[in-house]
Amino acid sequence: MSEIFTGNFTQQEPIPDAAIEAALQVLRHGRLHRYNTAEGELSETALLEQEFAAQMGAKYCLAVASGGYAMATALRAVGVEPGDTVLTNAFTLAPVPGSIASVGARPVYVDVTEGLTIDLDDLAAKVGQARVLLLSHMRGHLCDMDRLMQICDEAGVTVIEDCAHTMGASWNGVLSGRHGTVGCYSCQTYKHVNSGEGGLFITDDAEIAARATILSGSYMLYERHLAAPAPEVFERVKFVTPNISGRMDNLRAAILRPQLRDLDRQVARWNERYRAIEDGLRDTPGLTVVARPEQETYVGSSIQFLLLDWSEESVREVVRRCGGRGVELKWFGTPDPVAFTSRYDSWRYAQTPRLPKSDRVLAGILDIRVPLTFSVEDCSQIARIIRSEVATVFQAG
Repeated sequence: MSEIFTGNFTQQEPIPDAAIEAALQVLRHGRLHRYNTAEGELSETALLEQEFAAQMGAKYCLAVASGGYAMATALRAVGVEPGDTVLTNAFTLAPVPGSIASVGARPVYVDVTEGLTIDLDDLAAKVGQARVLLLSHMRGHLCDMDRLMQICDEAGVTVIEDCAHTMGASWNGVLSGRHGTVGCYSCQTYKHVNSGEGGLFITDDAEIAARATILSGSYMLYERHLAAPAPEVFERVKFVTPNISGRMDNLRAAILRPQLRDLDRQVARWNERYRAIEDGLRDTPGLTVVARPEQETYVGSSIQFLLLDWSEESVREVVRRCGGRGVELKWFGTPDPVAFTSRYDSWRYAQTPRLPKSDRVLAGILDIRVPLTFSVEDCSQIARIIRSEVATVFQAG
């Protein structure tokens, strides 16, 4: 009899007891707003910023309402204006081009490789078209960050890193988010720490940090931040920087602080599950396992594989057959957006030329979440089911 998987691909682990207790303390005193503090009190949000800055080795940190808000704030803070162009990945999620559109700018898409990273040759060819790159480490895949930064530095292009899927990852020992001028992280439920919604913004640039803080809605209370620049930096920008409120609150910050302290252990658990699926998929006829470079330390909270050059009908059949056995595959080749699988030609507010190289890769990408509620044995079973159904459809074709 065929195996049936019964796990839930959207079920996260419970919030840790320490985070629940911290949240209860905030609820009991009622001071949820980050600037509503008792005399002598340091807010949960300010402490979160201080701790995350130290964890990442950054000078400044700002906690905000979402990862998407962090990216839009970063774009504004580095000086992107309406009508500007911004380089970004052709393979990414909707909040990335959305953040570019939200500031009135226009995305210029860069091709994706079979390694699911930004195509550095295409980036080198297009780098003169913009002065900012919003780099998406899509689904946790890091490109050669040394070469990327060389290309951008030589062209005078500012790099903002979208690290929604790479909190805890690194390239050549440098943490994701620490190569570019700004690193942006998501704390949404399906990311590496869970506050429902939320975002974190880090930088070593004092003026960018000051602009971002005022943009987030500081009401000139920036002295209550523990991971912010000196007051004189704010004096230079406070009258020319608008308030576009998007602060994080103390409740979410309280939930996040214990989770961030446990990040390394969680990363190890994700990667154990990732490797169980990866090992089970190797050498499957017609299926390409995405190679991970030696320089990359990744976080396996999702896994992707490729059915390159398969017909649309055959890919849909694999998705259907796996779904019938309880394994939910998301396909980035679908012509219309489904769930999070939109792609560059889905975002019709930003017209762009066709990208045949990217189209070929996108048409073959299948994606699976790897929640920590799954055991390693669960992940091996998932791989067996996918392997069986891919082989069946491949042989029939």
